[in-house]
Formats: sequence, structure tokens, C-alpha cells
Amino acid sequence: MAFLELVHLEKSFGNVHVVKDFNLAVEKGEFVSFLGPSGCGKTTVLRMVAGFETPTSGSIRIDGQDVTQAKPNQRHIGMVFQAYALFPNLTVEQNVGFGLRVAGKGKTEIRARVKEMLDLIGLPKLGDRYPFQLSGGQQQRVALARALAVSPRVLLLDEPLSALDAKIRINLREEIRRIQRELGITTIFVTHDQEEALSMSDRVAVMHEGVADQIGTPFEIYSRPATRFVAQFVGTLSLLDAAVLDAPSGRLKIGDVPVMLNRAVQGEGGKVSLALRPETIALGRREGREVVFPGRIIDVHFLGSVIRIRVMVAGQVVLLDTFNQPDTPPPVVNSEVEISVCENDLLVLAA
Repeated sequence: MAFLELVHLEKSFGNVHVVKDFNLAVEKGEFVSFLGPSGCGKTTVLRMVAGFETPTSGSIRIDGQDVTQAKPNQRHIGMVFQAYALFPNLTVEQNVGFGLRVAGKGKTEIRARVKEMLDLIGLPKLGDRYPFQLSGGQQQRVALARALAVSPRVLLLDEPLSALDAKIRINLREEIRRIQRELGITTIFVTHDQEEALSMSDRVAVMHEGVADQIGTPFEIYSRPATRFVAQFVGTLSLLDAAVLDAPSGRLKIGDVPVMLNRAVQGEGGKVSLALRPETIALGRREGREVVFPGRIIDVHFLGSVIRIRVMVAGQVVLLDTFNQPDTPPPVVNSEVEISVCENDLLVLAA
């Protein structure tokens, strides 16, 4: 039995169906991210787990206990908000120990636990400061320590890094993951940042219009997207519309260019889309890359270590990435080229 189970969760606000038949089983100590654009329902699911929203239907179980109707303070959950939500009139030590005081713990126990938490987040000497005396990254660390101080069964993180600048975000996400692994705490992390989700998570649930389009490991989500939305939302992608000539053998046509996939596809006489990641495409013919497209270079972007090239193939644009080689100049715009890709790297999606 999974440690956290969300079974057929649904949530409606009036006639607006925000979450639709959401199912997820999270193992003890697992780190799962909810990834998706604004309005997709990911924060609503998180708030239902926390007890701030009541499901229209479905159930929530934590460690075998049904908490669907339980109040937030009865669920033994730690929550970190996007806006920190620290008490401005309390010191760092008082903020971290707040939940322990509410729970009626003794002063000695609170003092020891607060010291442990401040050591854990790397702020052992800032206990007497107030929130306004801290940077944004330090405030978020204190918010994390406050959530962890009460030893929650589940930790919920609602876009906790979105208000921070890029460098601090990277450092803090590494710290959050380190602490989560060290404590072995079951964690749900909500974000719209795909890099955060892919780099931090054991599994990712990609949400779209209230539905979990795909739940899988970061590798599965990126390399084998289950839907067109997941393919386009996660990472950079090119889509080539193709006509299906023979579905059982995988014989397609992109413009006037024949393509043989050597595997069955859906849609005899119909249309499909071929999805290609930039890093899977080579400029020119390469051994092991059996699918070759003729094209014309329409743009070249120098990005430092990587050169991104836009190639027109049968009237459609394909992006490919190649490493910058100091002794090899970038290709020339308007030059005729061939690009090649391994057949297994062509993802077939519904048109």
C-alpha cells in the first residue's frame, strides 16, 4: 500500500471543473512534482491534500488513514508556501518553533529541535534575526525549517522558489532535495518550471486542464511523452506533420519526403505528427541515424557552448542543437543540408 493515495479526486467550483479524476499513489520517502501551466489544477490538488479545499468527490489516504474530511491540523502535514508566510513579529527561532509551541511541547524540546532545524538548513547563527533582516532565499529556508520542525508525515511545497532569482533557485532546490533525502520525508512539490521538476523529482505528474496527462519518471516524461501536450510542454520540441501511407509497416510521407519507421502507427490514410528533440538530430548523415531529411538552414543562433539551428524541412521548421566547436565555424544560413535521426528517436503523436 502506498503511503499517500489520491483516489478519483475531483474538484469543482460552481460549473467549473478544476480537477478531473486525479489518481496518484506516492511511496514513503518519494519526491513527486506536479508540473503544468497556470490554471491546470496542480495547486488545487495540493490544497486538497493539505485540507484547505474539500474534494467534490474522491478520497485522500495518508499511511492507510482516510483524511478526506479531516481538518488541516489533523493531517500532520508540513506546508511551505510561495510567499514564505513567516510571522514578521517573530524571530527566526520563534518562527521555526511556532508549530511545536502550538503542539504543547516543552521549552527544552523546542530549543533542541529548533537548533537541529537551523543546522539542517545552514542558518545556525541567524536564530535571533527577524524575517525582514533575511534575504529571500534565507526566508524560504526558514519556512522550510518551520514546516519540518513538527516532523510531518507529508511535506507540501507550493511553488516555493518562484519568487527567487535564478541562481538562488538552483542552490535552494539542491538544498531542498538534499534535506528531503536526508529526512526520507514524502514530498509533493508544485511548480510550473520544468527544469525544477525534472531535476528534483523521483516522478513527475504533468497536468493539463485538470487531468494528469502523464505520470512517470523525469526520463519517461521527457523521452517518451504520452500525449501531444506533454511533448510540447516539457523541453524543446519540433513537430513534423506526416501523412500515413501504410500504418502496419510505419510508412509515412512528410511533404515529398518518404519516411519508413519500421513499426506500426495509428491512422491508416490519416495524419500523425513526428516529434523530435533538438539533441537527437544530427547535421548531415551519421552512422546509426537511418532516417534522413533534406532541408535548408533558415537561422543559426549562437548560444555559447551550443549552436541552435533552424532547418526548413518540407515546409516545416525543425530545431537541432550542435555543440560549438572552436575550430569549426557555424553553418551558413540558406545552405542546403541533410539532417538525420535515429528511427527510435522519432516519437509518433496524434496529429
